[in-house]
Order: sequence, then structure tokens, then C-alpha cells
Amino acid sequence: MDERAMRKIEGHLRGTFANARITLVPRPKQKDSAEVYIADEFIGVVYEDEDEDGSFLFEMAILAEDLP
Repeated sequence: MDERAMRKIEGHLRGTFANARITLVPRPKQKDSAEVYIADEFIGVVYEDEDEDGSFLFEMAILAEDLP
């Protein structure tokens, strides 16, 4: 995923979730995805959508141990 796409997605996520602390970080071994952080906490991964050019998928796991 190139830098331009990452910044575009980062801006979209920041606006959607009203959180300016969201950042995307490239994954060193995977060129089609980026890690998503809020401040220094990892929250998920954004992948390029293989089926629709120019679209992306955001995946975030919610672990049982994190729920009240």
C-alpha cells in the first residue's frame, strides 16, 4: 500500500471515528496492508480489497478479555 493511499485512509478513519490520534503504519513484510493504531495501541489492519480496485477492508478483533 503506497503512502498516498495510507494518508487517504488515515484521514477517512480519523473523520469517521472523530479521533485525530489514528495513524496507519506500513507493514514491513506485507505490501498490501497497513497497521492501524490509536496513539501507540494497535487496533487493527487495513487491507487492499482484492475484488474491488481502489477499495480497502478494515479488520479489528475484539477479544473476550477486553470486554467488561
